Amino acid sequence: MADEQPSELLATRRRKLEALREEGIDPFPHAYPGVRPIAEVKAPYDALPDGEETEDRVRVAGRLAARRGQGKAAFLDLVDRSGRMQLHARVDVLGEESLERLLSLDLGDLIGADGTVFRTRRGELSLKLGDYALLAKSLRPLPEKHHGLTDVETRFRQRELDLIANEETREVFMTRAKIVTAIRAWLDEHGFIEVETPVLQPIYGGAAARPFTTHHNELDRTLYLRIATELYLKRLIVGGLERVYEIGKDFRNEGVSFKHNPEFTMLEWYEAYADYEDVARHAEELVHFVATQVGQDRFKPPWARIALGEAIAERTGGIDVYAHRSLEALAQAMRERDLEVPDEDTWAQLVDHLLSKYVEPNLQAPTFLLDYPVELSPFAKRHRSKEGLVERWEAYVDGMEIANAFTELNDPDDQRRRFEEQRAAAAAGDAEAHPFDEAYIQALEHGMPPTGGIGIGIDRLVMVLTGRRSIREVVLFPAMR
Repeated sequence: MADEQPSELLATRRRKLEALREEGIDPFPHAYPGVRPIAEVKAPYDALPDGEETEDRVRVAGRLAARRGQGKAAFLDLVDRSGRMQLHARVDVLGEESLERLLSLDLGDLIGADGTVFRTRRGELSLKLGDYALLAKSLRPLPEKHHGLTDVETRFRQRELDLIANEETREVFMTRAKIVTAIRAWLDEHGFIEVETPVLQPIYGGAAARPFTTHHNELDRTLYLRIATELYLKRLIVGGLERVYEIGKDFRNEGVSFKHNPEFTMLEWYEAYADYEDVARHAEELVHFVATQVGQDRFKPPWARIALGEAIAERTGGIDVYAHRSLEALAQAMRERDLEVPDEDTWAQLVDHLLSKYVEPNLQAPTFLLDYPVELSPFAKRHRSKEGLVERWEAYVDGMEIANAFTELNDPDDQRRRFEEQRAAAAAGDAEAHPFDEAYIQALEHGMPPTGGIGIGIDRLVMVLTGRRSIREVVLFPAMR
């Protein structure tokens, strides 16, 4: 019987749809001009006394969310993305037939409301309804509040229902939009220009990751969805654009987790004549500015700074990864401290494991981890004073990486050697090794100035600034199993 109920509800709504058409009413009109957001309509009347009416005529529109009363008068709640407004419908204004039709509408129907603003004697700012229009008939009932709207599968697979029902969800994604707008404002103000680089690439690059592969029929060639924008953006630095940024989708053919989605949004920027210290300073300023635009003040510069090797030693009982520069030696040092040794293929992968397992979860306050092994960083410039390291940092907050930055490698011969090392790693079975990109090396051979570069994960930054613990909460339509 429970399975039959939804079908009957759908049938009832369809009968209402046909009845409206028989009456000559278009249930899906083309437009409803003059609509203003509910919050904008209500804002000027905060001080309107209880029981007082105005002659200010306005139009609002949204989804019918609640209904109370019948007969000669009724109250209805209308919801748009900015808020909720009570409508007061009276038979002496609308007429019996129009009021009856209004009260026969279903919750979830989209309507437009035209009337004057007043405050009820109980203090509710409302709209005295002078006229209304059905704007879209809802043929499916919304999920019940305590069932479908808290179900994770429903919320993420049918985000439209989550947005309809949960004001908190709407706030998250409106906040996300404000964050991206603030990022652009800061970068534009600081002399960066926004660019767009290819999503379909003949050679993927700029990170260690497996790509998504596709085929171009006309060209009869394999192409890849980009895993990063880095190499193309640095070619623009070679070309003399000097300060560039891109906000766009990257794609990595890897697993999903609370902080990983196969497609994700990244900000990357590159600035000539700068190094990783300059970029760190700018990153602090940017994130702090963005946070203030959404009502937070926890990211004031300067952020904490700690060397990667020191951080690992501090959290693993004193393991010095640079004193154990082979896979076997580092694994033995871990066993001596009763630490689990995962089945990794290289020393660099084992270092990354120590970072992810023992250091990252403990970095709650904004922190820069500085100076990485060259084996973990094929595009970073070698450290000016520390052998075997590169000038790279990652930024962490709330136990999660949000940014990665380098003093960029601009020596084409050194870059060629590192590509060769990556090619050897790929031949040995490393599925995430970086492919050899001759076009990029040739670009470097024309001369790239000293450059600082950074990638900031927009999704993770939104997680931090909205207090969400899963990337699925901040991506409108996340990948689902």
